[in-house]
Amino acid sequence: MKNRISFTCVATLALVACNGSETTGDENKNAERVDFHEEGLPLVDDGVDVSLTFVSPKSTLAPDFDEMRIFQRLEEETNVTINWNNIPGDGYVERKNLMLASNDLPDAFYNAGFSDYLVRYGRDGAIIPLEGLIEEYAPNLQSILDARPELLAVLTAPDGHIYSLPRVEEMGLVPFANFTVINQAWLDKVGLDQPDTLDELKEALRAFREQDVNGSGSTDEVLSLTPNDGFQGYLGDFFAAFGLPDNPNKLVVKDQEVIFTAIREEYKEAIVYFHEWFKEGLIDQEVFTQDTGQFLAKGKQDPNPLGAFLFWEIESVVGLDRADDYTLLGPLEGPNGHRMYGRSNHQEHHRSAFVMTSANENPELTMRWVDQLYDPTLSAQINWGPIGDIYEEDENGMLVNVDLPEGTTMGEYRERVAPMGPSVVLEEHFGTIVDMEPRAKQRLKDIETYYSEYIWEENYPNVFMTEEELDRLNYIETDLMDLVNRNYARWLMEGGIEEEWDAYVNQLNDMGLEEVMSIRQEAFNRFHRQVPD
Repeated sequence: MKNRISFTCVATLALVACNGSETTGDENKNAERVDFHEEGLPLVDDGVDVSLTFVSPKSTLAPDFDEMRIFQRLEEETNVTINWNNIPGDGYVERKNLMLASNDLPDAFYNAGFSDYLVRYGRDGAIIPLEGLIEEYAPNLQSILDARPELLAVLTAPDGHIYSLPRVEEMGLVPFANFTVINQAWLDKVGLDQPDTLDELKEALRAFREQDVNGSGSTDEVLSLTPNDGFQGYLGDFFAAFGLPDNPNKLVVKDQEVIFTAIREEYKEAIVYFHEWFKEGLIDQEVFTQDTGQFLAKGKQDPNPLGAFLFWEIESVVGLDRADDYTLLGPLEGPNGHRMYGRSNHQEHHRSAFVMTSANENPELTMRWVDQLYDPTLSAQINWGPIGDIYEEDENGMLVNVDLPEGTTMGEYRERVAPMGPSVVLEEHFGTIVDMEPRAKQRLKDIETYYSEYIWEENYPNVFMTEEELDRLNYIETDLMDLVNRNYARWLMEGGIEEEWDAYVNQLNDMGLEEVMSIRQEAFNRFHRQVPD
């Protein structure tokens, strides 16, 4: 693979005519062409009036981006004003689609959130390829892509172009979404050691209920989790104890083969096993009807019903006052002697953080502006918050965390001061450029202590699908996964998997499972052909 991205389409710098002359609204106003400096700061001379229009979603806690300290500083350094069109997150997709349909385009979409259909927008001329601009005007990002060919594979569309810029956070956390947690105070109360196997966990939950350890007067002590928020609190994490991990999208990789877990015997055995837990009332009967907020509320109620749970962290579930009552468990051994820790298919390398449109009269200047965000020190501040709010610089110039305002959690404060978006923080930046926040350090330590020995090695990468592949997957997978998830919940709650299994597998095959897996495997192979060994 070449170390530099080939400049495949010089004409992309002049695609401003492709978006036509008519729009159905005037929500977005584009800057006229200006001269700019190809190196150094500021990007334009004092007195040059340039205001680029960026559309971006934002959280309900965040102010408009023009009020954020980090962007005010960047405007002072670059002499470039950004006219922020911030849209509340729950309405962003609809507004973005209306802009694209009506040709009322901003200069760029920040935190763009485009699906892989962005190739279609590139072909239709609404957005422009960026690889030439990266090579010529983005030295920070180019050096990162040279160092991370796998990130280049994530960004490169099947047609060979790059249509969006990345967001990367290499902390080593997101593949491992769930920890197993048990109430140690209750174990002490019933006189049991920490469980080492699933059967021992079952016995502990039985003891909690039989001895009414929370004093509620009823057998309400349970293992609880979220039904499936796509990331945290997934019961299928326990399925690894039957010889094959599971995850919400039912895709795992073993020896470079993409496997659909929901037709495997290990999956069937796990559901048969855990149905008995549901039948006994050991697992919260509301796991398939409660949302994440309702689940989290249970850990703070009185009396507390949570004997054990699966989630990202203890404090989020039970609060600081009860956190010391709980302890982590490593991977539990299954009935057949398997012990492993699966990984999610969530990624640390993301595309679609920034997309530039054909309405932009200043694509080179815009690329120079956004490349400032790929300086490692600025990337950390874009991702977590600026100096003065989240960080201060130590004697070596490294960003270190400052104390948060009293009564504020890191998650909440981060939403107020950090815009997220285009940024790259690599593994080697932690401890040199930026100090990792205390919660993340502790989580890495916990992964090393409890899970590292048993981690499943492979996962499904952030592949870039072709339009044809997306069309077929959207046509087949929606109904297919609906069937899988409905049966998953029903079999766990009510049983019946053994009698219905063969008909279920045949139905999935009739619905097109073989074609789906062929597409998934080809996309996987294509991704790895782009990445050197």
